[in-house]
Amino acid sequence: DNKDNVVIVCSIENVDPMGVHTGDSITVAPTMTLTDVEYQKLRDLSIKIIREVGVATGGCNIQFAVNPTDGRIIVIEMNPRVSRSSALASKATGFPIAKIATKLAIGYTLDEIENDITKSTPASFEPALDYVVVKIPRFAFEKFPEADTRLTTTMKSVGEAMAIGRSFPEALQKALRSLEKMGASFKWRTEDLSELPRKISIPTEFRLQQVQSALFNGASVDEVYKITRIDPWFLEQIRCNESEIRQIRSNVNLRPVYKTVDTCAGEFAALTPYYYSTYDEESEVLSRSKPAVIILGSGPNRIGQGIEFDYSCVHASFALHKAGYETIMINCNPETVSTDYDTSDRLYFEPLTLEDVLEVIAAESAAGPVMGVIAQLGGQTPLGLARGLLDAGVKILGTSPDAIDLAEERGAFGEILSKNNLCAPNFGMANSYQESSEIATRIGYPVLVRPSYVLGGRGMEIVYDEESLRGFIDKATAITPNHPVLIDKFLDDAIEIDVDALYDGSDLYLAGVMEHIEEAGVHSGDSACVLPSTSLDKNMLDQIRVATEKIAKDVGVRGLINIQFAVSGDPQKLFVLEANPRASRTVPFVAKATGVQLAKAAALIATGVS
Repeated sequence: DNKDNVVIVCSIENVDPMGVHTGDSITVAPTMTLTDVEYQKLRDLSIKIIREVGVATGGCNIQFAVNPTDGRIIVIEMNPRVSRSSALASKATGFPIAKIATKLAIGYTLDEIENDITKSTPASFEPALDYVVVKIPRFAFEKFPEADTRLTTTMKSVGEAMAIGRSFPEALQKALRSLEKMGASFKWRTEDLSELPRKISIPTEFRLQQVQSALFNGASVDEVYKITRIDPWFLEQIRCNESEIRQIRSNVNLRPVYKTVDTCAGEFAALTPYYYSTYDEESEVLSRSKPAVIILGSGPNRIGQGIEFDYSCVHASFALHKAGYETIMINCNPETVSTDYDTSDRLYFEPLTLEDVLEVIAAESAAGPVMGVIAQLGGQTPLGLARGLLDAGVKILGTSPDAIDLAEERGAFGEILSKNNLCAPNFGMANSYQESSEIATRIGYPVLVRPSYVLGGRGMEIVYDEESLRGFIDKATAITPNHPVLIDKFLDDAIEIDVDALYDGSDLYLAGVMEHIEEAGVHSGDSACVLPSTSLDKNMLDQIRVATEKIAKDVGVRGLINIQFAVSGDPQKLFVLEANPRASRTVPFVAKATGVQLAKAAALIATGVS
């Protein structure tokens, strides 16, 4: 601050050694492998650097390298501003770096700024952690088969997940679950040890999983350390045996409790409900009297499911709070606004898996009345949980899981279109290459091949001949093995139309009819679009409105729906490509372009408001 006071907010340690970009490395806070002497030295050096560089007020980020053999310290870089890690440090500690830096810039001093969490200590008290935070990056190499998957000094990750626990293994496992990625979680199974040393010598997306496999299959900590240069302390933590831990937990009927992120390691009471789960004695979830609505966030950013869905979750939380509900957010992405502790009445920094979400619901149901869960705003992640939550007896607010399945199940959705005299490209559903070949031959090439229940066009391809079909079918079935592959006739030279609308069971609000600039075949997330449409006449717009209302009514939408149409031929003919009974990635764009807060309205409709 302007009186030369300095606080160290957070120390963050990379699990990977030097050579992997810090944005691509698994990181842990606070530092785990430094002695107190080493940590104090880094702290003193940081303060000297801040003063020498001349940071008048505000935050900065300093990166060091420490040689574990002799303790030699090298300063890598210093950023006299908020950095990528500032958001992580803020979420890890509950200390809002950017907010406090702003107040310092206009003349406040650290001792004049109140700690938002305790309401009784100033910002000049350095945060103290009695828990462990782990961040794991999320990559999208599956979208780019030719990309170099080795991790280097060039950043390649597209998002990240964060988790909080009382120990490193607990936080690490929660973060791995939070990635929502096949192969991310550890597996305790026998593998050939001969290939593993070569695999773990190269930093890749799944190196930590290969390290765990090597340790489980007989490699020593020392051997793995010499190959990877991952600190032996981390390697020892990863050696835990799953079956032993599960047996202990089963014997004592152990369920998680929820602890509060309080910035002060329990020295002062926290008045802001910012929770994480752990296996401990006492739950710190406060009782309440107001009915609660639980909003499921979107998890880590990835191609196809990014910050657009967080926008909808945040605005829904604001609307429900204003309407008198206690809003509860569950999410695990430190890069989002929804995981700010003051966006919702209560924040649970938890993985978005069925097990974790059900535990939060159980804790909140014990604390007070829970009206239900909103799953239609966070993209595909919460939609994938909706059926399991309903089966567990949880009330889903707004569009039901049956409606979600109806829109995805092409046969049933096709019946809705036929009933309402709406056209769709010829299509079929296949569970094997043989079935897909017969369907493609029947409807004629080119065809569009895609898996069910995915976002961002993952596994989607335009196929022009039978020779190309086999590889694409194998790829699509691998992505969603429990659901059939969809095969549609591809419409050449069509205009693609994106529609966002609200439906409350009786009235439709057509929020936006967007025309894609690129022709059909370019994914909607990659196509420029214009609002309002420039080439559709009033007759076609009326057809789109009628079709949207019929689909929303028969699917059973209560809230937002996104429908993709194609207009093709001369005279123009309207085709329905797909319907998504949820918030789409275009909701923020339509809201900003029209000035109508769609996510807020959708949240209120979900609670029964018309």
